[in-house]
Amino acid sequence: MSAAELASSYAALILADDGVEITADKLQTLIKAAGVQDIEPIWTSLFAKALEGKDVKDLLLNVGTGGGAAPAAGGAAAAAGGAAAAEEKVEEKEEEKEESDDDMGFGLFD
Repeated sequence: MSAAELASSYAALILADDGVEITADKLQTLIKAAGVQDIEPIWTSLFAKALEGKDVKDLLLNVGTGGGAAPAAGGAAAAAGGAAAAEEKVEEKEEEKEESDDDMGFGLFD
């Protein structure tokens, strides 16, 4: 991670901790106050746009918890359509075998 990315990340965390809206100008102000040199404004605008409307504290608290409820909700549908899904997978594997380069007469060193 570059110095610009780290500086922008830390500045965004500081603003989020204080409950201040994260904008490119505020990120740039914090970075300059910290004495970090040569940070292009594109980094602060990228971070500001990426974090716009998001709760940074909530993002930090939910790191690594992606979609825990989705498999539980789809469990009933998967049980009902399990046989159909298994048949589709078998068909896809058979098609892949038919299209191999060996069957067409092409080899690695031809």
